[in-house]
Amino acid sequence: MLDSLLTLITFTPLIAALILALFLRGEDEAAQRSAKWVALGATTLTFVLSIFLYTGFDPANTGFQFVEEREWLLGLQYKMGVDGISVLFVLLTTFLMPLTIAACWDVTHRVKDYMIAFLVLETLMIGVFCALDLILFYLFFEAGLIPMFLIIGIWGGKERIYASFKFFLYTLLGSVLMLVAMIAMYLDAGTTDIPTLLTHQFGSESFSVLGIQILGGAQTLMFLAFFASFAVKMPMWPVHTWLPDAHVQAPTAGSVVLAAILLKMGGYGFLRFSLPMFPVGSEVMGPLVLWLSVIAIVYTSLVALAQEDMKKLIAYSSVAHMGYVTMGIFAVNQQGIDGAIFQMLSHGFISGALFLCVGVIYDRMHTREIDAYGGLVNRMPAYALIFMLFTMANVGLPGTSGFIGEFLTLMGIFQKNTWIAMFATTGVILSAAYALWLYRRVVMGDLIKESLKSITDMTPRERAVFAPLVFMTIFLGVYPAPVLDMIGPSVAALVDNYSTALLDSGFATQVAGN
Repeated sequence: MLDSLLTLITFTPLIAALILALFLRGEDEAAQRSAKWVALGATTLTFVLSIFLYTGFDPANTGFQFVEEREWLLGLQYKMGVDGISVLFVLLTTFLMPLTIAACWDVTHRVKDYMIAFLVLETLMIGVFCALDLILFYLFFEAGLIPMFLIIGIWGGKERIYASFKFFLYTLLGSVLMLVAMIAMYLDAGTTDIPTLLTHQFGSESFSVLGIQILGGAQTLMFLAFFASFAVKMPMWPVHTWLPDAHVQAPTAGSVVLAAILLKMGGYGFLRFSLPMFPVGSEVMGPLVLWLSVIAIVYTSLVALAQEDMKKLIAYSSVAHMGYVTMGIFAVNQQGIDGAIFQMLSHGFISGALFLCVGVIYDRMHTREIDAYGGLVNRMPAYALIFMLFTMANVGLPGTSGFIGEFLTLMGIFQKNTWIAMFATTGVILSAAYALWLYRRVVMGDLIKESLKSITDMTPRERAVFAPLVFMTIFLGVYPAPVLDMIGPSVAALVDNYSTALLDSGFATQVAGN
């Protein structure tokens, strides 16, 4: 089984989706219940299989493990594998999907189709983190747009059509440039094999186009092409405007997957492609990325302060936290990249939980307006406690996983540029401002509004969904070693290879000559 473990993990949800599509008929209550149980069972089985992946992984080996390779359609290569970075993103995906399915247990509209969409989406997300071939990666990366487009467009809010098309077009247009770069990479290296491309030196000689000096040459152009896709996916400022609309209109489960997993594909792409394959291009464009990250942290935090919709506020918060991620990645040192990866994993638990918190009260009151609430602690003490935990984790309270990621990224960027570190640190203050302001207005105070006086606290099912997220947020905040020990050797190898590639390219000499 271990020889095909990645294939089993990747395609188990897809097999369950096919079973639902082919054998389940009708929309009666029994059929709906069956669809939910099949989806929950498949996602749980996938998580159990991924635990074998985690326990069988050797962190000291910085290469790819559990590699599967075989010929595919039309002579294309099917190659899968994980390293110390990608294995944790696979585990994050498989951990969150059963919770997502359980969270949308009350859905009654086209339930079978809803479950199929999430199952297909899980297969495609896992495939992104496991693919070791450019074409395979691109297929997984782009195909993931389709189920999320349908989830927003069919089960979303009043403006769901606008939001779904905006999401689709933004991410698709960014990826067109990445496809062009992939074709150029194949023509240059003669292969689409990612491990081989990681050792290939793409051209870095500077040249002029229409009188404009392209420092870093082909590597800079390829970096920009990939950057166009990954920056939209994360999303980075100023190409972030699709995210608040998508979150507001998406159903709760869609928002959880979008924030907790899909956004991480951009950060993973920077670590898998941009830094190791285009080190010169990354060095040339790094300062721009760092300043864009700082702008994202400060600007979107200020925008979050002005929001009246809870989902939109948390969406802008996600953009700000992804700013820490890109900042840590392009610090290109051990602390920065460790912090960026930890922040992505932590954000998966925390942001997913915050959107679930919004979903809990939206299911009861059918509004996300902050002004519609107030004093919920009087009727929902358990909810108030859980919401407080994740609010403080989002702020970066020591003892929660949110603190570890932010602290490490700020340590990493301080070694790179103290000015950027200083401006980025203001984001910690601003995040406390908007997060605590939200909590104060929704939860604290007297219960004045008549509509809230009959609201009920969390059900056992809802508490069960939150329990694993609470555990992981506190556990990793107190004991981050399981993550840091797993990613440490791979990150160290990435940083060393990056520095060596810069020296081998003679980039420093080029800069001095110019």
